[in-house]
Formats: sequence, structure tokens, C-alpha cells
Amino acid sequence: MTTKRIVICAIAVLTLTLSGPIAAQVGKGPLLDFNTAAEKDLAALPGMTPAIAKAVVDKRPFNTITEVNALLTAQGLTPAQATAIYDKAFVQLNLNTCTVDEIGLIPRAQRMKIEFPEYRPWKTWAQFDRAIGKYVTSIPGELDRLRSYVFIPMNVNTASDDDLMTIPAMSAKTLEALKKGRPWKSKDQFAADFGKATTAKEATRVWRYLVIE
Repeated sequence: MTTKRIVICAIAVLTLTLSGPIAAQVGKGPLLDFNTAAEKDLAALPGMTPAIAKAVVDKRPFNTITEVNALLTAQGLTPAQATAIYDKAFVQLNLNTCTVDEIGLIPRAQRMKIEFPEYRPWKTWAQFDRAIGKYVTSIPGELDRLRSYVFIPMNVNTASDDDLMTIPAMSAKTLEALKKGRPWKSKDQFAADFGKATTAKEATRVWRYLVIE
């Protein structure tokens, strides 16, 4: 192989590494998900009570973290108490649609009110790491922490099993129901047919991680 061909191949490999599809589209981390966490685990969060935890479980699924925040505020928690909770539990944000108000509820992430929207559309974690990593290089572990608060929506009709299984509380049974319904034509069809195969609440919860492209 000539030197020129070696260089071309190396560039191609590097391009695929940086921009190609990746195995997970939902950020991983130690955060509890308000939509799936056990009531007892929610009750153990700082500032929470069994009554508030029950109110959270009764109200879910939540489409956004602002819905959770409104509930906690109505229960009498202060912004500082809510922030302490969001260090431990959250409703992950869709990087391509989240609002400034939603981003503002991520603890210690005020700069991301600008940076998250600026780099849309988000396609891969490699893109996220390159774009956001440069702002947090001086803070050990910060990139991983921010990643755990967000997700990149995946195509419901083409996403791999590995990608889909990163959706919180996604079971093998739910995965099979999702795949069996392909190709999905619309959000309404998904809500109706997937809801019958699982539940209406599960259809609402799972859909927020998906798009039709």
C-alpha cells in the first residue's frame, strides 16, 4: 500500500471515529431518573419526605424537569433544596429541544444555557465531547457529569438495540414491542399502538427519547 493510500485510510478511520454513530444515546451516570426511580429511593434524597416522594410517583411520567420543579416548589421546597436534589436525581434533557429554563436547573451549569443550544443539532456523543469538553477541561469529571443530565434523541425506526437499551428502565419486552411496531409513522401512532402493547404512561415516557427522521 502506498504512503498516500495509508494516509487516506487513516483519515477515513479518524473521521468515522469522530463523527460516526456511537453505542449509547442516553447519558449514563449515577443520577436517579424521576420517571423510573423507586419511591423509597426518591424519599431518601436530601430534603425529600415520603409524602413528597409519593406525590412524585403519582404524577409521573414527567416530560421535563421543569414539571418536577413545579411539583417540588408546590410541596414547599426552596430552590436550594431542589438544587441539592438535582445533584442526585433529574429528568434528562433532550439536547436538541431543551429550553434555557430547563438547562438552568442543572446544578452548576449556567454556561450551558448558551453552549447547549449553540451546537444544535446534536448527533453523537463525540460531537458533545468535542464541543462541550473544551469549556470544562479544568474540572475533573465535569464532562461526564454534564453528559448524565442529557440525551441525544434516537431514530425510533433505525436505532440499534444497544442504543434503545440505554433508555432508562427499558426492558427486553418493551424493546421487542418497539421493534415489532416498525416502521412507526407518527408520534400519535406510537402512542396508540405502543401504548396498547405496554401502557399509555410507558409510551409517553419512552417517546421522549425518540424521533422519526
